[in-house]
Amino acid sequence: MVRSIVVTGGGTGIGLAVASRFAAQGHTVTITGRRSDVLTDAATRLGARAVPFDASDPDAVTAALTDLPERVDVLVNNAGGNIGFDLPSRNQDDLTGLAQEWRANYAANVLSAVLVTTALTPRLADDGRVIMIGSIAARTGAGSYGAAKAALEAWTIDVATRLGPRGITANLVSPGLIEDTEFFRGQLSDQRRATLISRTATGRAGAPEDIAATCEFLASPGAGHLTGQVFHVNGGAHFGR
Repeated sequence: MVRSIVVTGGGTGIGLAVASRFAAQGHTVTITGRRSDVLTDAATRLGARAVPFDASDPDAVTAALTDLPERVDVLVNNAGGNIGFDLPSRNQDDLTGLAQEWRANYAANVLSAVLVTTALTPRLADDGRVIMIGSIAARTGAGSYGAAKAALEAWTIDVATRLGPRGITANLVSPGLIEDTEFFRGQLSDQRRATLISRTATGRAGAPEDIAATCEFLASPGAGHLTGQVFHVNGGAHFGR
């Protein structure tokens, strides 16, 4: 059965890998993101539809509804990232800059998922799937970014409870170190990379396809009784309990 899939932040990295996996199976895929050029290029390569907008902007989300599918079987909330990498360095006592960073990470990682999921809830098919992309940082700590991803974990439970009566599941996939993404903005040193890999049991960094495969399972009929859960995909760098 051909399903309608929406992946936010689908132009690069994990989102692109998720979208590619579903597109390869013949599903109808819509990818969203802020950068129109990147998104259009990715959509052309995938045979998907590109709908550019800022998922953390309520007006932009509302305006995008005209171009988003009327029926959504699977929603993958991947948009986000550590906005701290994009902000200028600041002094420890710069409370204004600190507040800017915390608000930016909350908007990018939590509000984006809240707005898109809420806007598309009337279009979610019964027995549909909502999948959040979290981070190991929610359990191991990473300032405002880790706190935002922890909030996303909490909100996933709310979604699972609220939509469960319709047979819709909501789960969160929590990656560890994933290479071949734009996450670190080129700021990951060889030493830091080696340290992160040394913490795994598998002895390797993750790949976007590792996350895409987990999303594929969670979107499958066989995962219909799994909801409100956090799935740690980190090679054993953190053991979920």
